Amino acid sequence: MQNPTQGIRANWRQFALQVLTVFAVGLTMGAERTVVPLMGEEIFGVTSLLVIGSFVVSFGVVKAVLNLYSGRWADTYGRKPVLIAGWLSALPIPLILMFAPSWGWVAVGNVLLGVNQGVAWSMSMISKIELAGPNQRGLAAGIDEAFGYTGVAVGAWLTGVIAAEYSLRPEPFYFLSAVIVLALLVAVFWIEETLPYARAEAVGGDEAPDDAELPFGEIVKRATYRDRTLFAAAQAGHVENFVDTLVWIGFPLFLAAQGLGPAQIGVVVGVHSGAYFLQVYTGRLGDQVGRKPPIVAGLFLAGAGVLGMVLVEGYALWILFSGLSGVGMALHYPNLISVASDAAHPLWRSTGLGVYRMWRDLGYAVGAILIGLTVDLFVIEAAFYGVAGAMFVSGAYVLWGMEETHPKFGSHTSVTGADVST
Repeated sequence: MQNPTQGIRANWRQFALQVLTVFAVGLTMGAERTVVPLMGEEIFGVTSLLVIGSFVVSFGVVKAVLNLYSGRWADTYGRKPVLIAGWLSALPIPLILMFAPSWGWVAVGNVLLGVNQGVAWSMSMISKIELAGPNQRGLAAGIDEAFGYTGVAVGAWLTGVIAAEYSLRPEPFYFLSAVIVLALLVAVFWIEETLPYARAEAVGGDEAPDDAELPFGEIVKRATYRDRTLFAAAQAGHVENFVDTLVWIGFPLFLAAQGLGPAQIGVVVGVHSGAYFLQVYTGRLGDQVGRKPPIVAGLFLAGAGVLGMVLVEGYALWILFSGLSGVGMALHYPNLISVASDAAHPLWRSTGLGVYRMWRDLGYAVGAILIGLTVDLFVIEAAFYGVAGAMFVSGAYVLWGMEETHPKFGSHTSVTGADVST
């Protein structure tokens, strides 16, 4: 490919296919949101939330590690082959969930879900960013997360409806099988490689040459702790997934205890994820006003929405506060990605984003353990208070410690080599 032109409009066909791909990734994840936690109690007789949360721990750890290494592999081998590998890994998931004889098998299935999410979502995201170019980076990240989490919402709602009409398994996972097969076919036959876009951007950019040749270990250090702003982003991403974990394992069990059925639970959970569609606008907002304001506002709003879930009673109010927490997530989610992308050289942007996404998605595992222990030792409401408090503390740290990374609005300067931000 010679001198590829960046921009969403100029690459709208491939961009649309990447949107379809991330929507399928979301559907795959959402298909477990309503049904699997209920399977733990009703089919396998698991009463400990810490044990039920083990399937999220396996998912989070594997996804975090694959985020890190898939970014490196994509910079070395290209985006498309890594994307195809991600969908191949998902093929056994529906069969495992249909026929699992014990809860341990469900945790094993979620290892494969973590591989799929860590690889396929990462590749779709970085491809959108490269197709869009620097001037539309926030918009591209917002569209990616919006359609990905809309897929999560649709998957959670649809499998809840199917489970209410038929049973918790196997019927909901027929739908999951179809999604995975179709997504694999799109990846193989229609998706094109976007690595040439990154290389062309690097040639035309003004980044320091030394920055383009950082070793893997140095990129990990920079994106983790050598840059205070990137550390603020990493901790915020880590804590934000406490909310997603609570929605995944805590919301269904809390709402079931309040007397709601699978279809109603699917609506409440789906509304939270459906609010992520606002990332189409909030990602663009980060291009217009800077990254930091929507990040700070979103962390506080998401915490308030989680807190509200246990302070109110009634189906309509639970839908409202679930949606508010989703709006908060939509505000900060794509803009944290943009912060990590702003600070990376094009030739190792995929690796740098992989480091951020590693720390972010370890939040699933840490969150599942902390939420499970809290519920087992106290009551389920205590987990909601704990997650809300963590979001408030994280938001306060970002307000204090993060510099603006958008070049039009910011003061942040990336460190180079062994320099340490103070």
